[in-house]
Amino acid sequence: MKYAVWSNYLNESTATSPEEMVVAFAKKGWFNLELSTEHAEELIMRGDPMAVGAEFKAFADSRGVTFPQGHLWLGVDIVGPQPEESVKLIKSWLDLFYAVGVKACVLHAGGGWMRKNGASEDEIDAANVKSLKALCAHIEGRDMYICLENLIASYTRVSDLRRLIDAVGSSQLKICLDTGHLNITGGSPAEFVGDAGPLLKALHIDDNEGEHDQHLIPYGTGNVLWDELLCALAAMSEPYDGLFNFEIPGESGAPPEILLAKLDYLREVAAYMIGKIR
Repeated sequence: MKYAVWSNYLNESTATSPEEMVVAFAKKGWFNLELSTEHAEELIMRGDPMAVGAEFKAFADSRGVTFPQGHLWLGVDIVGPQPEESVKLIKSWLDLFYAVGVKACVLHAGGGWMRKNGASEDEIDAANVKSLKALCAHIEGRDMYICLENLIASYTRVSDLRRLIDAVGSSQLKICLDTGHLNITGGSPAEFVGDAGPLLKALHIDDNEGEHDQHLIPYGTGNVLWDELLCALAAMSEPYDGLFNFEIPGESGAPPEILLAKLDYLREVAAYMIGKIR
């Protein structure tokens, strides 16, 4: 299992462009990354997503860096006031991700705007299913997945995500486990992994103290049940084959020199945790 980290861990204080980010990670020996929504947004603004993505992939490949996982735009609500426009936008992001080589594309199900306007949960589900069907059709035949992430205010459990996945009926719709979100909502890591099974294709490994989405490195002040998670991953009948990816923006406020030093420590954390899974 390969370890990775969210690319915007090296934020503008350390790397002012996606290319500088690639170079900085490669120098520290980090060659598998999750393309963050921030870096993807910068790339998408450059022009044609397929051409831009191919050029960026060639640059990253030349440094030995790959992006097997990426986070689709955090600011989108696929069932917001203009769902067709949102779907069109995410299709362009999916084209970018495909050109970059992203296989697991993490996405949040929508619904915030509809809830504020009095929609029922059934209506929100139906709207999400419609948008997700369009997105899955767009990537049909491509070696990539859309991975729905467990959230905090809604779609918190595997059963919630499976409800959408079953209704969409596409083999290209999977699940991303965010350990921090699960901790805040009081979920069990073992239960989540067991319920997700082979649908689990992406991980956001991050810690918190159970109240706020702090996005911390494991084994600090947080209280995520790491032993339970690692045992559950080890016990999967079909081994998890995605990245062991750390999503830790809560650690990004340090000076550049400290951010880079933390990557050495994070590698040791990754080796320890992955060693528990084997």
